[in-house]
Amino acid sequence: MSIFGSIMSKVFGGGAKADTTAAGTAAEAGAPGGGVDVEKVLQDLADKSGKPSNWRQSIVDTMNLLGLDSSLSARKELAKELGYTGDTNDSASMNIWLHKQVMTKLAQNGGKVPDDLKAHA
Repeated sequence: MSIFGSIMSKVFGGGAKADTTAAGTAAEAGAPGGGVDVEKVLQDLADKSGKPSNWRQSIVDTMNLLGLDSSLSARKELAKELGYTGDTNDSASMNIWLHKQVMTKLAQNGGKVPDDLKAHA
């Protein structure tokens, strides 16, 4: 399973099918998230963890909350999956882009994500 597929599975539960294309929409993906409130899911996980989490801005914290590998190599692989064209050695810029893209892709696949967490054209 792809890294983004793992993120979707953890957020939406079950066998959600990820559409990582730029044109991907919830309708094309069959709305696997069924309107899952992504913010609530992640905040609930953060609250239950008992540890500080900056999941609203940090892809590392988001991946950690979901129990996924957040290493630089995993994030570079995720960047490749999602079509990052920047320098993957500039991890700060890549991480910011990744977080926005993951939230945008979750929304495109049927999740409810606040606008301030998504990438804007």
